[in-house]
Amino acid sequence: MKKFIAMLSAVLGLFMLGVFSQPQIQAASEKTYTIDTDVTFPPFVYANTENKYVGIDLDLLRAIAKEEGFKVKIRPVGFNAAVQSVSAGQADGMIAGMSITEERKQKFDFSDPYYSAGIVMAVKDGSGIKSLSELKGKKVAVKTGTAGADYANSIKDKYGFEIVTFDDSDGVYNDVLNGNSDACFEDSAVMYYAIKNGLDLKVVTKPANTTETGFAVKKGQNQELLKMFNEGLAKLKANGEYDKIIKKYTEGKATSETKVKSQTATAEDRTVLGILKENKDAFISGIIETLKLTVVGIFCATIFGIFVGLLGVVPNKFCRGLSTTIIYIFRGLPLIVLALFIYNGVPSLIGSKVPAFLAGVITLMLNEGAYTAAFVKGGIESVDKGQMEAARSLGLPFGKAMRRVILPQGIKIMVPSFINQFIITLKYTSILSVIGLLELTQTGKIIIARNLEGFRVWAIVAVIYLVIITVLTLLSKWIERRINN
Repeated sequence: MKKFIAMLSAVLGLFMLGVFSQPQIQAASEKTYTIDTDVTFPPFVYANTENKYVGIDLDLLRAIAKEEGFKVKIRPVGFNAAVQSVSAGQADGMIAGMSITEERKQKFDFSDPYYSAGIVMAVKDGSGIKSLSELKGKKVAVKTGTAGADYANSIKDKYGFEIVTFDDSDGVYNDVLNGNSDACFEDSAVMYYAIKNGLDLKVVTKPANTTETGFAVKKGQNQELLKMFNEGLAKLKANGEYDKIIKKYTEGKATSETKVKSQTATAEDRTVLGILKENKDAFISGIIETLKLTVVGIFCATIFGIFVGLLGVVPNKFCRGLSTTIIYIFRGLPLIVLALFIYNGVPSLIGSKVPAFLAGVITLMLNEGAYTAAFVKGGIESVDKGQMEAARSLGLPFGKAMRRVILPQGIKIMVPSFINQFIITLKYTSILSVIGLLELTQTGKIIIARNLEGFRVWAIVAVIYLVIITVLTLLSKWIERRINN
């Protein structure tokens, strides 16, 4: 058993070293900026059939970067996460079809506008709702933090409807299609794109509350980047490249009345097998990231949990109190709150960026480690107290009595809980998609943003999770038998 644990620790240690020490080779003359975005927002930003991030926003950004001589690192984190990351200094800027508003100007500096978008209302095809005046007593779905959400909030009291919020467009659309909400508000270009690609909704209002869209940086920060963006945008407009990019994704000018070109996938692409075939590389990448987070997270959580758990059984009031406090705090915090605090809150305190993967591992370590500490403490305390008393009466010191007498019995009690915690950690990695980690759940969101096949994609993701969990369960059972024997 000791040899097995030592070998496992060595392997995991080497794995973590490889994860956290990947070389970053970059020429001294190159300047790379980290740009966060929301890749579930076509035609502004989305993943194409080759799972490459494209769209109006990214094509413009890359063309400007080439024109001005800098590089960009694109991070697909979602709209809300992008706003928080830029505010916390985790990213240098964001581009995600972001409307320029007076409220946002309080915290962000915006570039010159590169697109004009209006808000439209869409309903399920066949619905009798044709105007805003018919929304009284109804539910309206919106995407959190968007211009559509702002517009809905500004008129909800006037028209008497209730707002339901979602983190992604797919959630908004499906809520209307399933009949839970009666309508939704969305940017005109985004909604036209979705409808042209098979979404069974229809637009029933003209674009309203037209706003301009811009590139954003934290207020007072990265002014050089903002200047280069503006200068590059002006050059693209002068040489005609800007018009080419706009026409690539639309049928006309960059205005709210523009309708988006149809880029509908073939019928074969929308089958389960077709989706798997087209997105196999993305799914594989998501699985690998999920397993990396799980393995590294459970390793760190186990070490942290055992340490805190042992503190809870030593004959010292301070240590016992510290253990109880740690378990209480980190078991009580929702995982998503802890993840956002570590990723977006901590950098504001320490003045330094926290890599998303590291933030994810720390989140899992603290949360899962607290649960691990609880059952380690409980497993040790479940051993008859007479065992310790007998060992001490024979002259064994506390530490030796714990190692030789108590722990061997306690470990057998803990093993099922360790196995269960491993599986729970695997499932909890899905929550880390909120900080932009491209694990399996985030991969599913990105694919759905393009093909709008929420049911089929989530079914595929669910089956993958079940297969992985089944394999891990069987492996864990085998390890349990080896330890008990």
